[in-house]
Amino acid sequence: MFKAVLVEKDAQSYRAAIQSLDEAQLPAGDVTVRVEYSTLNYKDALAITGKGPVVRQFPMVPGIDFAGSVESSSNSSYKIGDKVLLNGWGVGENHWGGLGQIARVKGDWLIPLPSAFTARQAMAIGTAGYTAMLCVIALQRHGITPGSGEILVTGAAGGVGSVAVAVLSKLGFRVAAVTGRPAEAEFLRQLGAAEILERAQFAAPGKPLAKERWAGAIDVVGSHTLANVCASLRYGGVVAACGLAGGMDFPATVAPFILRGITLSGVDSVMRPRNDRLEAWRRLTQDLDIKKLDLLTEEIGLSQATERAALLLQGQIRGRVVVNTKT
Repeated sequence: MFKAVLVEKDAQSYRAAIQSLDEAQLPAGDVTVRVEYSTLNYKDALAITGKGPVVRQFPMVPGIDFAGSVESSSNSSYKIGDKVLLNGWGVGENHWGGLGQIARVKGDWLIPLPSAFTARQAMAIGTAGYTAMLCVIALQRHGITPGSGEILVTGAAGGVGSVAVAVLSKLGFRVAAVTGRPAEAEFLRQLGAAEILERAQFAAPGKPLAKERWAGAIDVVGSHTLANVCASLRYGGVVAACGLAGGMDFPATVAPFILRGITLSGVDSVMRPRNDRLEAWRRLTQDLDIKKLDLLTEEIGLSQATERAALLLQGQIRGRVVVNTKT
């Protein structure tokens, strides 16, 4: 038996609670992992609260990532005791995920835990940090360097944004952080932000073309925010878009794309090929200051995950939430 957050739905209710489950209930997979740490992400919060159509089948153990040790394996790539981690692949949506003490998955979804990180540190980074690194790589592959100019990060106090600020600042970029929480200004400066901007100036409908300022941007918000970011990119600028916290719409024009030659680079972390995952995690070992993880991270127990999910959706959680599955 093991404990897990279980999401259930019927005609009368949608509920998520800690339950004791039998290993026989685990879904199919060739590797069983003893989960040491998971995290609480925006998508997990949607799954737990039912505020978004994230869960595709019920019952479901949410949790889009986890780190732990292999308990049994029929996959030749992994043996008992191997340290592994997982991000995405529909886990926590279509396949039972990491907010439990045991997970059974396809070995092809796993990657080895980098030796530079403990399981807790890997989940302090988590899918949010891995996604942030993919966004930084996207900017760099489009030729953006510290010499290109300032980089804007929206949703900067959240999981993706906070890791993005930390990585970009270590790489030598001047970072402007956008947040709707002025109280987090000092936190963002500690991560490396050179300037703090109020979210409201990006959230309302803006001009098709604004004053050129940003060489690049990482956006987790979408909607009017993404449109305004595009409108204010410098000639040849690049924005890596990976989120839709502000909405799925994109109320923009083609003007900045045509007149300024900007690039909108979509970043997916869920179905990313294995080599991209390995490269992102390799880069995190060298481009993220481990000392800043403590600033980013709050640890909770499995029993606290459901209550924290609602706070996350309300924008009341900063940085990363690591879930210790043993408590």
